[in-house]
Amino acid sequence: MHHTFLSLVNVINSPDEIRLLPAYLKGVYPILQQHFKDFEIILVNNLPGRSLQDAFGNIAEEIKSQVYILNLSSKTNKNHAIVAGLDRANGDYTVIFEFIFMEKPTLILDLFDRSQQHFDIVYLQANKRETHLPFRFLYGIFYGILRRYSALKIDDKAHDTRIISRRALNSLLRLRENLRYMKAIYSIVGYNTTHITTDQPLQAEDVGFRERFGASLVAISSFTTFLSSVLLWIFLISLVFLAIVIANALTVKFAGYDLLGNPQEAVTGWTFLVVLMSIFFAITCLNLYIMSIYLANIYHEIKKRPLYIIESVERY
Repeated sequence: MHHTFLSLVNVINSPDEIRLLPAYLKGVYPILQQHFKDFEIILVNNLPGRSLQDAFGNIAEEIKSQVYILNLSSKTNKNHAIVAGLDRANGDYTVIFEFIFMEKPTLILDLFDRSQQHFDIVYLQANKRETHLPFRFLYGIFYGILRRYSALKIDDKAHDTRIISRRALNSLLRLRENLRYMKAIYSIVGYNTTHITTDQPLQAEDVGFRERFGASLVAISSFTTFLSSVLLWIFLISLVFLAIVIANALTVKFAGYDLLGNPQEAVTGWTFLVVLMSIFFAITCLNLYIMSIYLANIYHEIKKRPLYIIESVERY
């Protein structure tokens, strides 16, 4: 038996998961009871107006005594619900354990054993992602942007199920961002992280394209420099466009030919108007890029992310 206090957290997001709850608890309880000196099970009820009491009718009292239920007053996204459970967790280690792994409760032991090899965060990695082809293409673009325009180390096949040490959890809870993308938060926190590969594919959440697209924009705008880079390229392209337009207008005015060698007749005032519009277009793009820099700086200041996180202190 491990002389460790373990917290187990799970979020209930659908009525189907309420029906699975008795089997889930009966599966994880023996593992926790046999292998850990102390433990707690924290359930976050993300279904306002739906009570979990009916699901506890056939559950033994010894199991109920270890369960804490957090009933949210209004439905929120899964990441925020997970944070509610993590805020309540008191264990030396905290395990986020999803329903899809309820038939393999021994994975809790696998995660814990791996964490004892000097790892603070250990997550389950899927062998593949199950989603429709158009979404698969969009996921590829999304994670490509995250890798190219940020320093985050994000595994696109990572499940939410993972174990987190106390010190890593304390650092994670310091990041009180309202718009949370948990995979990025884990990467910001750092600490020694590894994974365990599982044959359980990563399934897309039951949300529509609008919600997925909105969540992607939140992650890209919060954790990458992609949008600023786009504005920079627009500005650079506008300079190239300005040079080409001015050269073409002057060639037509003085030589009677455009840059492609086609004969053109200069119209009075046309050259001045084209040059003036091109200059103002480039200036507008420059202003947008400068404003994006200021807005990005303000955005990062408002978030108040810690400047650094101390992993450990050594004395000799």
